[in-house]
Formats: sequence, C-alpha cells, structure tokens
Amino acid sequence: MPPTTSSGHHSSPCAGPERSLNFALSDDEGVGIERLALGNQVPWTIEGCGPAFTVVADGTTVTGQSVSSREQTTRARDDGGVETIIRSRCTQPALEIGWHIRRYPDLPVVETWVSVTNRGQASVTIDRLDSLGLTLAQRDYELLSYTSGWGLEFDEVRRPLTVPTSLETLRGRSSQGMHPFFALIRSDGAVLSGAVAWSGNWVIRFEALETGPTPGIVVSGGLHDIGFAKLLSPGETVEAPPVVLALGYGGDLDTTSIAMARAARAHWAPRSELASRLPVEWNHWWTYEDHSINESVFLSNVAVAADLGVEVCTLDAGWFGPSDTGSQWTDVRGDWDQVNTARFPHGLRHLADAVHDRGMRFGLWCEIEALGPKAAIAQRRPDLPAMRDGQPLGYVCLGNPAGWQWAREVLERLVTEHGADWIKLDFNLDPGLGCNRTDHGHGPGDGLFEHYTGYYRLLEDVRAAHPDLVLENCSSGGLRIDLGLLRRTHLTFLSDPDWPEHGLQLLWGASTMLPPDQLLHWGYSEWHGEHRHQKFDPRDPGLRPHQLDYYRRIAMLGCTGFSLGLPDLPEWVRERLRHHVRVYQELVRPFVRTGDLHRLTGAPRRFGAGERWAAVQYAQPDGSAHLVLAFRLHGSGDEPERAIRLHALGPDQAYDVHWHDADRREVRSGEELIRDGLTFALPEEGSEIVEIRRR
Repeated sequence: MPPTTSSGHHSSPCAGPERSLNFALSDDEGVGIERLALGNQVPWTIEGCGPAFTVVADGTTVTGQSVSSREQTTRARDDGGVETIIRSRCTQPALEIGWHIRRYPDLPVVETWVSVTNRGQASVTIDRLDSLGLTLAQRDYELLSYTSGWGLEFDEVRRPLTVPTSLETLRGRSSQGMHPFFALIRSDGAVLSGAVAWSGNWVIRFEALETGPTPGIVVSGGLHDIGFAKLLSPGETVEAPPVVLALGYGGDLDTTSIAMARAARAHWAPRSELASRLPVEWNHWWTYEDHSINESVFLSNVAVAADLGVEVCTLDAGWFGPSDTGSQWTDVRGDWDQVNTARFPHGLRHLADAVHDRGMRFGLWCEIEALGPKAAIAQRRPDLPAMRDGQPLGYVCLGNPAGWQWAREVLERLVTEHGADWIKLDFNLDPGLGCNRTDHGHGPGDGLFEHYTGYYRLLEDVRAAHPDLVLENCSSGGLRIDLGLLRRTHLTFLSDPDWPEHGLQLLWGASTMLPPDQLLHWGYSEWHGEHRHQKFDPRDPGLRPHQLDYYRRIAMLGCTGFSLGLPDLPEWVRERLRHHVRVYQELVRPFVRTGDLHRLTGAPRRFGAGERWAAVQYAQPDGSAHLVLAFRLHGSGDEPERAIRLHALGPDQAYDVHWHDADRREVRSGEELIRDGLTFALPEEGSEIVEIRRR
C-alpha cells in the first residue's frame, strides 16, 4: 500500500517540518508501521514491520504479519484527526481484524488500536488484544516509567532498557502500582513517549525481535491479556483501548508532553463552560471528614469561601446513608438514595441553593461504583454486586445492564434533585481481575473489561444529558489516571495528600501525559487525621507569609483548590488567601488553560530527594506571553539563589519582565533570558512569580 504521511508546522517546541510527524504504513512484509520519526531524525522503526497488532483467538495467534485480504480506508474525523483503518481477514478462525491508526495534523502524535469482528458461524474466544506492535532498532535506550501507590503517585524510575521488560498493572485500576505511561530516550536524544488509554489492567512489553535479518525490539501491548477472555458471538465486535505515541527530541520530555497536551486540548478532552474556567474549589473533606461535617459547618464555610472568591464548594463523603451522626462513609457507600438528615436536616438542595445564592457552584462527592459492607442497596438488589468466584468485590458491575441503569439513575438524581454542578467521582478499591458472574450479560473472563466499557458509556451519557456538568476523576487520590478517563471527565485529581514537595513531584510526572488544565490538586490542606507530612496549621503563630505564598502557589500549577476550616482563620491568612485566589484567577489560570508547560529544573522528589529548586514556565503557543513560577524547597540551604534559564523565547525579541513579589520591572532580550536566565534569591519555602510579555 502507498505510504501515509503526516506533517505540518507548529509553534515551538513542535515547530517546522523538522518537528513534524514522519509516518508511513506498509504491507510489504505484513501490516505495520514502516516509518515513525520526527522530521528528518533517524526513524524509530527498522525494516520489516514486526507484528503491528496481535490477536489470540481460540488458541490461534494472528498478527499483522499473518493476515491476508487487506483493505485500507482513510477518513477525516469531526475532531480534526485523520483515521486510517486497515481491515484484514483470516479464515481459521473466521475473523475480520481492523487495525486503527489515528493521526493529528500538526502534531507528532499517533494512536493505534485493534478491533475484531467474528465473521464465522460459531462463537470465538478472544484472549489477547494488543493494540500496539512497534519494532525498534536495537540501540541503547533509557526507559522512564512511574510507579504509584496511595500518596506515592508518579514516582519516577529511570533505567537502561533491557529485554524482556514489562510495565503493567493487574490490580484493576490503571495507576495502582504503576502509571500507564512510558518514555524511551534514545542515545541520540530522540524521545518516544507512550500511554495506554485504559482505566483497568494494561501492559506494555519490550521483547527481542525473533525474526528478520536485523536485531530489534518489539514494543507491544495495551489491554492486559492476563485474566481477559472475551467470548465473541457471530457478528459481534470487540474493540481494544488505544495506545498513544508522541515523538520528541533533545532528550527532553517537555517535547512529548507538550504534544500530548495539545492533542488533549484540541481533540480528546471534553468541554464544559465551568471546567474550562478552571474554578477555584473549596472541599470540606480533610478538615472535617465525615464525622465532623454537618449542615451548619458546611454553610459557615460557604459564607467565608464566597468572601475569598472561591467558585465551587464541594460536599465530600458523609452526606449519604442512614440518618445517624455516627455512620461511617466507607460502610454505606452505595446508599446514595438516602441523605443523612441527622447531619443535613434540610437536605442537599438546601445546601446547593445556599451555594448558588452566593454566586458559586455546588460540588458533590460520589463513589458511584462502590458498595460498602453495610450498604442496604446490596441487600435489596442482589443482582448489582460484582463478584468473583462467589465472593463480593465491593463494587457495582457496570457490565451488567441493570447495574448500569441503576448508576445512571443515581447520577441523574444528584444533578436534578440535589443541584450538583460538579460531581467528584471516586473509586477506593482494587477490582483485580474483575467480576466473573455469568448472569450480568458478560462472560467469566471479560467482567472487568465490560465494567470499564460500561463506565465510559455512563460518563458519556451523563455528559450528553448535562453538558454544563463537571465530572472529576478521582480514585483513592490518583490511582486511576489515564488517557481513557481524560477523554471522558473534565478534571483529574492527582493525590489525596498535598504537602508541598509532593505536589511538585506530582506535577512533574502527571504533566508528561495530561495537560496541566486537567490536573486538579489542593494546596497543603488542613488534615483532621494523622499523616507524617501533612502537618499544615493555618493558625500556627510561627507561620510566615512567604511560606503561605509558597504553599498556595504550588497548588496553582494546575486547577486549584484547598481543604481548610475557613471560619476561624486568622485575618491575615484569610486576606492572603483572598489575594492568591485573585492572582490565580486573573494572572495564572489563563496560562494554565492554554500555555505549554516547560520544566525549567529537574524533578523535585518527596522526602527531601531530587531537585531542591523547582521552576516551571508556561508559554503561550503564539510566543507572546510567558509565566514563570519558581520555588526554593526545604533542604536547599547551601544554595540560596539560582539562575534559571528560560525556554521558548525569540532570541531577537525584547521582553517586558515583571517580578510580582518585588514589583520590579525590566526589559530583557530573549537571548539573555535563554542564555543567562533569571536569578532568583529566595528563602527556603519561598517562591516568586515572574510575568514576561513580548514587547
């Protein structure tokens, strides 16, 4: 077949033909990606296409090298992308396999996935669906990945790539144990980043090429094959989740993360007027949890939040279940039809109306998939729970049409009866391999797959019915962060803890795969419970203004919020919070919303590790304006100042530079700012904002 190419011009760092996607398909030695390169760089692929995709059906392995009767079609999509489908047939078993490749004009991004249709007269069992098969040259590569756990999300791991190596999770949540992302950095500085757009179990394998004259490495995966088996009836089709690839240069992950962020903003992320505003949120949880929240506490905080300029007030767990002030939220998850009137005697609409009357929006927490051990709904509706080998898994199976319909009705009530403008959708358990009940409309081997397929459809249906509603993705903090949910929710919560260096580490990691305007994290919340790093007390007489500035500004790097007891804050703290809300709204969030994120330093790490200075630069794509936020972390005592060089400026341009804290203005050339940078002198736990605009 003729090669298919994609090229175009971009603003820095994706500018010019040398930064465009150089891409071609071929069927000379089987269906596959013949060429994948950035401009005129050395291609990542080698001669011989490799497997392209892999499907295992009834014990028979079918790859892009073994199929026949290939037919290629290409069409433009409504979202601006271009999709090519290569359809192939095999006879034993009788399958039609579609390999999908989607490209995006002017972006070095491509995604691939596989679909399988049973064209035979008997059912077929599909137990492997690899959306990606990419054959790389045998070279020296550095592999970057992120491990993950509760409060330990985005822990970076760098190592030389050896084969065989696998990145994976089998816990049933995409970011439990490891995030669904990898990056390969080639010895010449070329960068290949990849992400699996799936919220359940996934795998990326790096294996030696077993055939062909040239040594190589086969990168394959997508949906995890372990625990997956889909019985496909005649005429039925199954579609695997996509794997997204982005190309970059210079050994710089900014080059691929900016490309992914632009693709997300232009093609993937759903739109909502409220979400696009990036509203400042207050949430009750860490200060009050469920045992100390009630109607009067919530409303007293709402009054102060309005005075501070907050735009969304969210009622977290504790609002549902029996009318008992001692009930625990974990026990009664699922009883969303009951409002705990012992805590909220006038119901939730009363709270929503009070929030709306003050010009704000009302947020409501719901763990729609979960079933607590004392949930009455599990007894009333024994058809709902997911089970494995006869044991309950603690959630409602959304692969079950009855479970899906129940969940849809619950979410509808939250909006229409309770007045929610924003729903925080949490998920605090590991489904593992998922439900294997056979009375749910799925088979024993595809319960987890069908649950997530149903969850995606649920989110899409709710958004279609309520286009102004904001859906926030949360899962024990950040244990289900992936491009599948990015395409179906408006915001992604990064982690439950939010102490300062943790927040910076999260931004460094999460922004390699998600745009900053989708990242929601709070800023050093006031915790009721114990945590060895979550010790912020806004009433501490030793708290200094520069420390409070530092805490709030770290939380401004994406969509921002906080969980503090507002009514009894010291007046100076309240005034400073009001100031930061205003600065975020007027200055920072326009850059977060549309700017390209550049990391100007190495990654800060938790527990005193990594960089002890951190700086980021938001660059508007047209180059007209930039915003730099710099932070000096604790443990940097031997480095009281640092010169930080800037990116994405025109060397021949002159720029107005405004230091906000010092209220100092100067004119600097782009060449100076790139070569010499800006010199920051800050106390530990100090920060600065610098605005730079082209003259």
